[in-house]
Amino acid sequence: MSENFYTNDPLLQKLLKKHLPAHFFDYADEQLTKFGERVATDIDKRAVHTDREGEPRLIKYNKMGEEVNKVWVNEGYLETVKETYETGIVGYVHKDIPELGHAGNYIYSYAQGYVLSQSEPGFYCPVTLTMATAYLIDHYADDELKERFLPHVLATGDTELYEGATFLTERQGGSDVGANVVEAVEESDHYRLHGEKYFASNSGMCGVAMVLARMEDAPEGSRGLSLFLVPWEENRADNKLSIRRLKDKLGVRAVPSAEVEFNGAKAYLVGDAFHGFKYMMEALNLSRVCNAVASLGIMRRAYTESRDYAFNRDAFGEKLASYPMVQETLTHLATKLEVEMTATFKLIEQFDQVMAKNSQATDDDKAMLRLHIALLKKETAEQAIDFSHEAIEMHGGNGYIEDFVTPRLLRDAQVLTVWEGTANILGLEVLRLIKKFNVHELFLRDINERIHRLPDRVTPLAAPVKTAINDLMTMLTQLNESDEQTMLMHPKRVANLMTQILEGVTALEMAEEDDRSYAVCEVFLEQTFKGGNNVTDLPLKHFKTIVQEENLQPTES
Repeated sequence: MSENFYTNDPLLQKLLKKHLPAHFFDYADEQLTKFGERVATDIDKRAVHTDREGEPRLIKYNKMGEEVNKVWVNEGYLETVKETYETGIVGYVHKDIPELGHAGNYIYSYAQGYVLSQSEPGFYCPVTLTMATAYLIDHYADDELKERFLPHVLATGDTELYEGATFLTERQGGSDVGANVVEAVEESDHYRLHGEKYFASNSGMCGVAMVLARMEDAPEGSRGLSLFLVPWEENRADNKLSIRRLKDKLGVRAVPSAEVEFNGAKAYLVGDAFHGFKYMMEALNLSRVCNAVASLGIMRRAYTESRDYAFNRDAFGEKLASYPMVQETLTHLATKLEVEMTATFKLIEQFDQVMAKNSQATDDDKAMLRLHIALLKKETAEQAIDFSHEAIEMHGGNGYIEDFVTPRLLRDAQVLTVWEGTANILGLEVLRLIKKFNVHELFLRDINERIHRLPDRVTPLAAPVKTAINDLMTMLTQLNESDEQTMLMHPKRVANLMTQILEGVTALEMAEEDDRSYAVCEVFLEQTFKGGNNVTDLPLKHFKTIVQEENLQPTES
């Protein structure tokens, strides 16, 4: 296993150099070198302990039988909390980095999250929730709430940290947030919440929770939901909120996910009472990008574990990496990871511009951002599972043994297709954007403009992408002429084809950079558009260039 998840990742360094100003890159490069070493060593060891023996536990009552509703986490987990937040992974998105004299951005924060997720995607969930909480307070809370809570949510060791949480899900609603019934009753300068949130992650660790609730006489559906800030500790101490139980989850065991009951919990209204759902959906888009970043982290770890094992494991007198099928697998994993990483960091740059506090983004810009988020969230989550499966296959029987990281990668990856919207929900988001904003027209215009800008050397490679564009246009025409039920059956197919086109154009743009990137593009396009029935030696031809040119020195896992 690599001893530094940053310095052994030349693609990440290349992307940061591309997307950050030179002085910011120098700072990020230095800080990520330190963080990458800690994640690959100490944090990784703590992650194993938390997953196997030290997962969070609910302390419902104290020794006197009094209800306390505390969540215990192990000491190593607390150390990871301290180390991670002090890097500014949340705080420096909103406040100045002392060494630079200006605030950071999401590119840098998501790079940290990608590195962290190679070890502990479960812990990146609370970081994600804190990022969403910071966004909501900074953008929509009044000055009094900002002054009281925001410095703590943005803490980098300078004050007490309040981790965040966002509570949407209720037992009767699930993804149907409009069915939520948690009630908010006005009382003086605050409100009192009554009801239950059924899947409340980071419970017991958060200092503040951002909660959707319905005021008295509010309309039904999502329009009647308002956003509230709920201070956790004072409500817990007053028994105004309680934890029924912690969820026993398949993976991401590091994050305490609970069923929370509000029994008159004090809460403060955030922003316009009739825009609560809109605010939370903005935060959800932020979380969906985090989900994609966590998925990429798992993909990277699965790939590096597979590659290192293949170069060190002997089978039938040869290293695994000498066999053609293994070479094909590693080449395909590497190319998919690189194209998806590149597309996602382009998305993050777009996210930084559109979601900025004083952004001048148009409705078209916002619609395109939402589309790209939906496409890449869905694709990366599914690929995280596929990559984890391939890593287990590469390790054979060892891949199924908990002494290796591979079983945990698969267990942790499974939730990423569910968190922040399933494939069905994301497909419906794409359909909604098509109907409301004609986003398919914006998408096709952007794709065609990008293809038109390709240099002559790359243009011949674009043929399968152009064919896919024609297929998409045909599919959209057919759906437009279909009845509602037929239309609702196909959103995932539309999303899949859009994703292939988006990533195909990304690969074509990468091909301009150097011979290695050209090889990555060739393999990716063949793998994506020609399928598994094509007899080819392209992955073998480019194996050395793509897989071995990272110049790593693999060691035993």
